[in-house]
Amino acid sequence: MCGITGAIWTEPDKAIDEPTLRRMVEVLRHRGPDDDGYYASEYGLRPGYGPTPGAALGFRRLSIIDVACGHQPMSNEDGSVWVVFNGEIYNYRDLRRRLEGAGHRFRTRSDTETIVHLYEDEGPEVFAHLNGMFAIAIWDANQRQLVLGRDRLGQKPLVYRQERGRLAFASELKSLLEIPDAPREMDPQALDEYLTYQYVPYPRTILRGIAKVPPGHRAVYRDGELSVRPYWQPDFNLEEDRPADEYSSQLRELLTSSVQMRLQSEVPLGAFLSGGIDSTIIVGLMQKLSSEPVRTFSIGFPVAEYDETHYARIVAERLGTIHEEFRVEPDALDVLPKLVWHYDEPFADSSAIPTWYVSQLTRRHVTVALTGDGGDELFAGYPRYRAVWLAGAFDRLPAAARRVLAGGYWQKLPASPRQKSIRRRLKRFTESLAMPPIRRYLEWVSIFGEARRADLYTEDFLASLPDADPLRFLQQAQQRSSQRDPVTSISLTDLVTYLPCDLMTKVDIASMAHGLECRQPLLDYRVVELAARMPLGLKFRRGRGKRIFIDTFADLLPQEVRHRPKMGFGVPLDHWFRGPLSGFAREVLLDSHTVGRGLFREEAVRGLLVDHVAGRFDHAYRLWSLLFLELWQRRWLD
Repeated sequence: MCGITGAIWTEPDKAIDEPTLRRMVEVLRHRGPDDDGYYASEYGLRPGYGPTPGAALGFRRLSIIDVACGHQPMSNEDGSVWVVFNGEIYNYRDLRRRLEGAGHRFRTRSDTETIVHLYEDEGPEVFAHLNGMFAIAIWDANQRQLVLGRDRLGQKPLVYRQERGRLAFASELKSLLEIPDAPREMDPQALDEYLTYQYVPYPRTILRGIAKVPPGHRAVYRDGELSVRPYWQPDFNLEEDRPADEYSSQLRELLTSSVQMRLQSEVPLGAFLSGGIDSTIIVGLMQKLSSEPVRTFSIGFPVAEYDETHYARIVAERLGTIHEEFRVEPDALDVLPKLVWHYDEPFADSSAIPTWYVSQLTRRHVTVALTGDGGDELFAGYPRYRAVWLAGAFDRLPAAARRVLAGGYWQKLPASPRQKSIRRRLKRFTESLAMPPIRRYLEWVSIFGEARRADLYTEDFLASLPDADPLRFLQQAQQRSSQRDPVTSISLTDLVTYLPCDLMTKVDIASMAHGLECRQPLLDYRVVELAARMPLGLKFRRGRGKRIFIDTFADLLPQEVRHRPKMGFGVPLDHWFRGPLSGFAREVLLDSHTVGRGLFREEAVRGLLVDHVAGRFDHAYRLWSLLFLELWQRRWLD
């Protein structure tokens, strides 16, 4: 795992000089503490070709495979192809055998050199042959082009800035900000999307002029022109004529293969273990495939409703792992500035806090950790999919029945304090039933729904959003699965939106901040493509998801885990904003400098604070998103 950065320029005044390149690399040191590397070509003239672009590549390395010889940037024999690469290619040994059979000679045992020689044969289509997680930059001196590629599900980040005469790229946005003329102007539409989703969706970043390479895409920059297009588009069409046991057998075979591939390492390796279904299955397969006990790690908190360590202990004992359990009391005031620096742009998923702590503590023991990310999207496991299922049933009712149900039966519930939360949820659910399904889903998952955002924004900020519609991001993503049933369609939409933009961003940044590599076996594209084609009835029955996943790996799941309720990986934000964070949030969010930015109405922000502290509403996630945003602006814009 590493950090990469660099640029290609077609005009001499856009050249990246050595001090700038070194700063761009140094700011990524946390991603690769073991080594650094640089490459620079000269801008000039070639007889018969005219101007030749200049290029510069920089690299920070966390050594995992071929520790001794995997130095980057790495080139082919004649120096015409140079590669910097962040991630892991799990099928590199198979690719290497194929390439050696075709006459390629290798100097190292690294997966990086496989990319070099595969590019010589395949050109920009190289990425479709890779099974792994990656962000790759390839400088092709003969073709005078820079080729960028990002893995299929966005496990590794890759951002770029295109301007007249130059394209620069990096693993993290902060590296591009080391270029002297880098923009630091916030994009209003990106901010609007952030307050909708709790992250900034690709291809935008929070800053104008800087973009993300979307997952499953490659970008080619040549002669001052940039082309970005997909190299992978998963098949979301239903495959109906296969028996359940055939699906189950193939799922077990593919996931076992995926775990086996991700056990390749020359450094200590372990796994995150929450005691949930996904991480338990991954650890169970690791244990079956390993000759020694697997090392597992979990984290616990003082508040019982956020503590899963009891279940993790049960799993570790049954499977026979060497288990480390960390108990921490998160200090939001201590960790917030660190998150703001590492995440580069506003990121409001508060589970970044426990992910930060478990990564920090796990890194003391191992360098690589496998995780269970992806199971909920692949096998319809999120509780919110039950609401999608119920709403789908509602949509099939006659119009008269829909009007009655949407007319407010929630108002007939008793108004006791215990029922307040239920009433609010039912109110939100029934009021959304009249919406189209995808807009309804957005309303359910938004931090600030459309009406709340309109109430929050100042008139001036609203005027800067004439054509903004955050729904477009979900609509575009849903097109490939729109012919499937509502639950499958939404879960597959989450797979290509929420998973890369939120979950993978959260895990990559929090783990790489501590020099820890996280690997996700469930996101092997072979497993993803199989799960995407499954009928809903295999995954989701009687309002509960993950049925085929649980049944296929029942031998690895203790009964206590099979039937336990799903817990989020979270922290007690609601308590914090009524306690230790209350005064700090008020001081920051109502500060004259904050109000003076002209983004949000002071009375709207004050209302959120007052209502939350008084216990009338739970605005914890809204307050967290606003607090993170303001601290981000102070760190990166002011």
